[in-house]
Amino acid sequence: MNDIAGHAFQAKSNPVLPPKKSTVTVRIEPDGRTVTLDGRAAWMMRELVKVGKRGVTTLELPTGVRVSHYILLLRKAGFTISSPREAHGGPFPSTHSRYKLETSVTILEDLSAAA
Repeated sequence: MNDIAGHAFQAKSNPVLPPKKSTVTVRIEPDGRTVTLDGRAAWMMRELVKVGKRGVTTLELPTGVRVSHYILLLRKAGFTISSPREAHGGPFPSTHSRYKLETSVTILEDLSAAA
């Protein structure tokens, strides 16, 4: 492709940097072991710590979030998360899980990605 003067057109592009992942570092109580989580696992840990003993369901989180996968990542990292089933009504009554962080943790560092 040529510009108006007939010179070869050079595409100008800006290097695209990968998005910054959010990171959270937690201390597991009482043994003091620290674990650093990235991305959606870090986000899910923040959510679980924020809601505390009440727990959280997929109905209370943004639509399209793969909650069960993030819970799996946290369980693989060594956290105990219970998921008792509870009923819900509405036009399509059924049951859903309420995820509760059973491992006592303290957030040491929270590096949320800037949006």
